[in-house]
Amino acid sequence: MEFQPANQPPRSSSPSQSLDVRSQPAASGPDPWNSLCRFTDARIALGRAGASWRTQTLLDFRLAHAQARDAVAKAFDADRVEQPLRAAGLETVRLTTAATSREEFLRRPDLGRQLSAPSRQLLTDHLARWADRDLVVMVSDGLSSLATETQAAPTLLALLPLLLQAGWTLSPVFIVPFARVKLQDELGALLRARHALALLGERPGLGSPDSLGAYLTYQPGPAKTDADRNCVSNIRAQGLPPVPAAAKLACLLQQSALQGCSGVLLKVDPPAPTPRLVN
Repeated sequence: MEFQPANQPPRSSSPSQSLDVRSQPAASGPDPWNSLCRFTDARIALGRAGASWRTQTLLDFRLAHAQARDAVAKAFDADRVEQPLRAAGLETVRLTTAATSREEFLRRPDLGRQLSAPSRQLLTDHLARWADRDLVVMVSDGLSSLATETQAAPTLLALLPLLLQAGWTLSPVFIVPFARVKLQDELGALLRARHALALLGERPGLGSPDSLGAYLTYQPGPAKTDADRNCVSNIRAQGLPPVPAAAKLACLLQQSALQGCSGVLLKVDPPAPTPRLVN
């Protein structure tokens, strides 16, 4: 005889009558995750259709992937960066790297870290005009031409006046297609700049094909590594917009000058967080 525990309903001998929560219909009403989507662009509350993604989710993913690929492959329109800078009275100079095409730049990162011989000679010929400044700025397409074309000029137009008001001396803004971050060390060392700042398109993420990165180095030179740099990332309207990014870069550069270092050695107190009101 099988004893039934007290205060328990009797067991059903029929498998069809057994309770299986996996077979029960989902609770009705809106998904509580959906309300969180307004706070982030992250891929949350995607839902599913059976064991697969919903059709709209799959289409959104394929669109984001295509936009990321297009951002990497897109030809760089340097005029979109140069024209607003010149209209604001800033001097710009175009340089080249050892990479001669976008395909070569993507396959050979080392070539993007070296100036071409003609550009090196151009800088050498103009040392009297451009050398021994507080800051040299380099702008490149990097891994997203779209990011540089969209974010670089607004960021610099907000940043450089702040530095000029603080008494900084500036070299021309050098526009260098097919460049990697490390090129700022050769450029800065050749011009004997106190700081180098590189603005490049970041590797696109799914949903962020227009994200710009800004890298600064104190006393740039060939011995510098990534540990000697500070980076302000995700500069774009949906991330850190150009004007707040410029204010952050100005703070980092001025603290770098005061402390005589950059990278992991630079200690900057973060600003107090702004309370965020949630409706």
